[in-house]
Amino acid sequence: MIDKRVATLAEAVADVADGATVLVGGFGNSGVPVELVHALLEQGARDLTVVTNNAGSGETDIAALIREQRVRRIICSYPRSAGSVWFEQFWRAGEIELELVPQGTLSERMRAAGAGLGGFFTPTGADSLLAEGKEVRVLDGRRQVFERPLPADVALIKADRADRWGNLVYRTAARNFGPTMATAAALTVVQVRQFVELGELDPEAVVTPGIFVDRVVEVAP
Repeated sequence: MIDKRVATLAEAVADVADGATVLVGGFGNSGVPVELVHALLEQGARDLTVVTNNAGSGETDIAALIREQRVRRIICSYPRSAGSVWFEQFWRAGEIELELVPQGTLSERMRAAGAGLGGFFTPTGADSLLAEGKEVRVLDGRRQVFERPLPADVALIKADRADRWGNLVYRTAARNFGPTMATAAALTVVQVRQFVELGELDPEAVVTPGIFVDRVVEVAP
């Protein structure tokens, strides 16, 4: 019987290894799997590469991982946002690496990984420092830079509801990077507000099919 539900947050992230590349969903404060990230913090994995939209703020989730020196490298679109004091402190001290990626390019690189593509050309950033060291071609009269796929060892995402097969539905904008990240990781771990019985989810509303999901844990709001 297929049942991807796990009982605890600790169980959900128990085997995330040191040095792993971890995709973390969320856009600003929307759709961030806060409890899963805190479980990863308690689990103790170190030397992580974190791929996410922004580098955390305040003292929670990604900011907490950075504060506790668990993150070696961060790949994101917005490293500096309100309250991103820990990233700035470690970056200025040369204690964390940063790869800056335009937001659409970040999403497309993960989508390419999930689709098994070898990469893509995009005009975004082709005339900037972001193109240094990358192949640049003129296609249809525009300079375009080649971007490689961005696969990961683990994806930590947040959805609204799931059944035991791991089919997911999201709540409005909290969906953000979740569906793409679920396809790009070798292990996809999801926190949800509620488990439902098989058949309760409208198939037309399922955004992430369970085939892309490995573990689901319920986190009460």
